[in-house]
Amino acid sequence: MKSISKFMLLAAVSSLTLVACEKAQNTVPANEAQASETKANQISVKTSGKAKNVILFIGDGMGISTITAARIFDGQSKGMSGEDNKLSFEEFPNLSLVKTYNLDAQVADSAGTASAMNTGLKTQIGKINVQPDGLFAGCADSTATPPTLFADMAERAGMSTGIVSTARLTHATPAAVYGHAISRGWEGDADIHPVGVERGCTDLAQQLINYNIGDGLELALGGGRRSFVPKAFLASGRRTDGQDLTASWEAKGDQKGDQYVYVSSAGELRGLKPEAKQKILGLFSNSHMDYETDRNNAEQPSLTEMTEFAIKNLEARGTGYYLMVEAGRIDHAHHGSNAYRALSETQELARAVALADELTNDEDTLILVTADHSHVFTIAGYPKLGNPILGLVYPPDDETGKAATAPSKAADGLPYTTLGYHNGSNVRSSVEQTDNMVQAKDYKQQSAVRRASETHAGEDVALFAKGPGADAVKGVIDQAEIFDIMVGAVGLEE
Repeated sequence: MKSISKFMLLAAVSSLTLVACEKAQNTVPANEAQASETKANQISVKTSGKAKNVILFIGDGMGISTITAARIFDGQSKGMSGEDNKLSFEEFPNLSLVKTYNLDAQVADSAGTASAMNTGLKTQIGKINVQPDGLFAGCADSTATPPTLFADMAERAGMSTGIVSTARLTHATPAAVYGHAISRGWEGDADIHPVGVERGCTDLAQQLINYNIGDGLELALGGGRRSFVPKAFLASGRRTDGQDLTASWEAKGDQKGDQYVYVSSAGELRGLKPEAKQKILGLFSNSHMDYETDRNNAEQPSLTEMTEFAIKNLEARGTGYYLMVEAGRIDHAHHGSNAYRALSETQELARAVALADELTNDEDTLILVTADHSHVFTIAGYPKLGNPILGLVYPPDDETGKAATAPSKAADGLPYTTLGYHNGSNVRSSVEQTDNMVQAKDYKQQSAVRRASETHAGEDVALFAKGPGADAVKGVIDQAEIFDIMVGAVGLEE
């Protein structure tokens, strides 16, 4: 489809600086090799019926090894051996592998990958919904045309739109639903460096509030309060322009006749009726929301609870809707080399998907579950069947039929864990570790290469699908084709 050809056409200039890009305008030459790949990758979306609704679940950093380990972790939490368990979305009938690279990076970040899914255009690492050659940066002095977002198309077609995330709503993945920025770091006005100020760039928090395609966003639930309020209003506030954007959201109701509501706690959200069709901004933490294992239920709703509220709110409107749901903290736990929380967050995502599947109809709702990228997270060491996935490696029974009573030892004479990272903060030491130590919630899995923060990985991720349009999910596709699948399922035209 044409969105794929657009990003391939412009990929050759991905290394240009922003200034050079502004001068280049639309004179970028095609790359013949990429154009050939484009033709091979084009898809034909066929559906037996059109989708009224699209729900895109993104497990941030949820690579294949994370899904496998979470499947076992979830099964073992139910008293099973774990290997024969299935997460909710693993029951979906359609499956594809997805290439995740950015135009300038073999190993992608969330900004470029989320942009691909929301625009059908690949871009460079760290940029949100700009043209592949960087021509548009969401700034006043830009003369280029901004990429069309799937949310734009949905709103123009009269559909409703919503965002749910356990990360800050201005973070890369949720911001890609509504925003444009040459730097993913421009979450609030204090984050825009002098070049951005000079160019008249708008921060992502302001862009969320001012998103005005169609009748704007119906719902946004997540973290990141600090970018919406000044310090004078809240001690943790980071806005320097003195604006309270939560008040600006509520004031939109006076202008448009709709009721715009801001909530800041789980209790306030639970006090609302989702079917009342109010437009809701929920900011439940100053930065990212807490991990599910650490969450105070009185203060923050779970990902599953936010997903339920969002579906009921959007469904009540009768317009059809696009909802993006992100389990953002899988990624953060992996960066911290903390498998316990990464797997717990994946388990919570699976619960949210199960509830969404229960609340919707297979005849009119396309549900997609994928990841933006993976992590350097591995499962190894020949552990026996049913070995605790977070534990030390105990080998299978030997030829005598007796179970191993001691963990396997590495060449240094020390036991080792099943789960580990290629790089990260906990490089193997001479301290002998016990089962209790390595299965603890705060344990950082062993790493081969020392880094302050573990990194993303570049292998393909999975895409699971069910509902109208799901038959296009097959084989190996590019991440930008997820946009085409959604467009084709709903029957929208750019």
